[in-house]
Amino acid sequence: MATGRDPKRSAALAPGAVIGIIGGGQLGRMTALAAARLGFRSHVFCPPGDAPATQVTDRATRAAYDDRAALDAFARAVDVVTFEFENIPHESVKLLADHVPVRPGWNVLRISQDRALEKSFIKGLGIATAPYAEITSPDALHTAARQIGLPGILKTSRFGYDGKGQQRLEPASDLDAAWRALNTEAAVLEAFVDFKCEISVIVARGLDGSEAHFDTVENRHVNHTLDTTIAPADPTIVPARVAREAERIADAIADGLDLVGLLAVEMFVTRDDRVLVNEIAPRPHNSGHWTIEAAETSQFEQHVRAVAGWPLGSPRRLADAEMKNLIGDEVRDWQHHAGAPGVKLHIYGKDAPRPGRKMGHITRLKPLSKRHLQSIVGSRW
Repeated sequence: MATGRDPKRSAALAPGAVIGIIGGGQLGRMTALAAARLGFRSHVFCPPGDAPATQVTDRATRAAYDDRAALDAFARAVDVVTFEFENIPHESVKLLADHVPVRPGWNVLRISQDRALEKSFIKGLGIATAPYAEITSPDALHTAARQIGLPGILKTSRFGYDGKGQQRLEPASDLDAAWRALNTEAAVLEAFVDFKCEISVIVARGLDGSEAHFDTVENRHVNHTLDTTIAPADPTIVPARVAREAERIADAIADGLDLVGLLAVEMFVTRDDRVLVNEIAPRPHNSGHWTIEAAETSQFEQHVRAVAGWPLGSPRRLADAEMKNLIGDEVRDWQHHAGAPGVKLHIYGKDAPRPGRKMGHITRLKPLSKRHLQSIVGSRW
């Protein structure tokens, strides 16, 4: 069930080539930094305004994502295009794909930015998700609530992230008011999942179809926003067989999308250890930030390698890690984190902290277990 192959696949890009990055946020910033270490130049395309990615590259196009003239010029100035978030018009990315390789492809973006399309695609691969229904009217919401049951989560099909564009519905909720408040023409109602924990797997897929995934991690959220990622997931909570199943699912989705680049797959682990896919993101992901210090190849370098046509790097974990987002005013404690032993501090360069805004992150590194050290060095202890 592939989404179509890139007709412009070619040999690996040489150092000095220009990687076009659509989006000016922190993921674009860290991608550009990883690209620079491999000898690539980056050209960021994003609208005017606060854009941390433009602080680390000398090439930037500041224009609306649907500015056709700016897109044409951007395509002529780069050797390959990738993107750092999904809330951009896939039509614009399709336009770029007529002139320059886009990795992942525009159709991958189209699927991942629409929750209804995304869930339908995953279901078509034979992979389980939470029960859901597509909603296009108040009447459809009432019908779905009877069929799926409440509580449930009503989410816009597009342009939602970090809890935005969604609300929890209870049996006593006013469904008509909830639909009006969402202010959308298309949504999905997801059955509430009584999950044990939330996990994610990040997998890279190269031009040649080779794949490499990072360890399964546990994600803990506060106010619908990722707060902490624990790498690897605690085996007493996520047994090894469950982690392997999550990794198999991530690989299968990457194959089904014919992905070139990076894919993050967010999943629920139920009380009886079933794995249900929640969402996918075809780009570097917040839950992969720990890889910058704690993996042989960071998620950002891996993404650059894939889109540039290079061999994938080893995703091997070199340390246990805990990543904590610095959200809003939490970034004001930077001096404390900067002096803490075993802590790596990342500040994104955004102009001002606001509630719910990701301003940076810290990663606490922890010694590997003896068992994991044995698997790396192949020696007896």
